[in-house]
Parts: sequence; C-alpha cells; structure tokens
Amino acid sequence: MIFLFDVDGTLTPARQPIEPKFKDFFYNWVIHRQRYGDEVYFVTGSDKDKTIEQIGEKIWLQVNGSYQNCANQLYCKGQLIKESSWRLPDDLMWDIIDALSESKWYGTARGSIEMRTGMVNISTIGRECSLKDRAKYYEWDKENKEREFIVNKLKRLYPKIDFSIGGEISIDVYPEGKDKSQAVDDIKGNTMFFGDSCNIGGNDYSISLKCSIYHPVKNWEETREILEKIA
Repeated sequence: MIFLFDVDGTLTPARQPIEPKFKDFFYNWVIHRQRYGDEVYFVTGSDKDKTIEQIGEKIWLQVNGSYQNCANQLYCKGQLIKESSWRLPDDLMWDIIDALSESKWYGTARGSIEMRTGMVNISTIGRECSLKDRAKYYEWDKENKEREFIVNKLKRLYPKIDFSIGGEISIDVYPEGKDKSQAVDDIKGNTMFFGDSCNIGGNDYSISLKCSIYHPVKNWEETREILEKIA
C-alpha cells in the first residue's frame, strides 16, 4: 500500500506543529509500514520550509517523499526531484487583488498573496494573521462563504485555471489539473489518502477521487484513530 497524507489539519493542528504525543507515534508508524514494504508520502499545499516547520525534519526525511505546493514540487530524502515552472499571469494577479480588496472581512494581516512553486496561495485575511483571528475567520467564512464566492468569480474569468479552498483561510491557485492529484499519477500501486479538505471545492478533493481509498478527516486525532487500526 502507498499512503498519502495531507499535512496541515490532517497530521497537525491548522498552521501549528504536530502534537508531541502524535509525533512519536506517527514516526514509528511510518517506519513500521516501510518495513512491510509500504511507502509513505506527504502531499501538501505548503512549501518545504513550512512542512518541515510543522512536521519536523526527522519525519520529513523518513517518509519516501514529500509533494510540496500541491504536488508541483517533489522532494525525496531531502533531494529535489522535480518542480513546475508555472508563474502567475499579470492579468490574473490584478483580478486576484481586486477580488481580495472587495472582502467584507473586518481586517487583514500581511501575506494575502503568496507565490509558491507552480502555484499561488491567496487569502483575504492574510497568512500572517494570529491563530485567534484565523479561527474567527474560519467560522465567519463558513457562514458567509467568501472563499467560495471568490473561487466561483475567478473561475468564470479563468476557466483554464483551478481555484480550490485550502485549510481554514486560503485559496490555492494553479493551472487546470496541476493539483495534488498529480502525485497519484507518479505512483504505481494501491493508494490510501488522508485529508481534511476532501469536499467538493476543497484542495484534497481531486486527489481523493484518484486514490484507491481515501479517508476524509477533521483533525489529527481522527487520523491517529484510523492509523492505530491499520498498524
């Protein structure tokens, strides 16, 4: 079996490090599965540095590979294997700026547009917001559906670009089809995916459809419960 894991919200609390009591369990679980011939990969929207910050370098190096930036970049044992060269077009940049400026959210932090390899991550509240404001925005967005509105608006303007809701505050932007599901195209064998955004419009939706089995989870506690049964 080939196990694929989203990181943020699936193995860790949102934008926070992995819980110490889960870190040791997961590291040992990975080694145990590898001894049985299984493979373990991360497939995350975050870049390498953010993933290591959350999961720890020890685990990041132990897994068979880490697909960063929605699978637009692949590292194996610390070595860069491949990456996309796509860059955000100027006209799309200005339309994103306009869409974010129309937000009804009451305040913003820095980091509303973050360029990543092969993709862009956008957020009306800004990625440098506090954890408290992040939680507030997440609840506000569930009621007001701002991110869903922005996705639908931009998709109408750019039908060959994909826009998917990721995590609690952001939207991932990349060329059509250049999403997390690219990881499955690289892999031969049965796959099992764990992710917290497997709903339609979420950035785990496309990869969940391609995998042999997928587990939509709400948090790392649910992930652990399932892994304990697999171990």
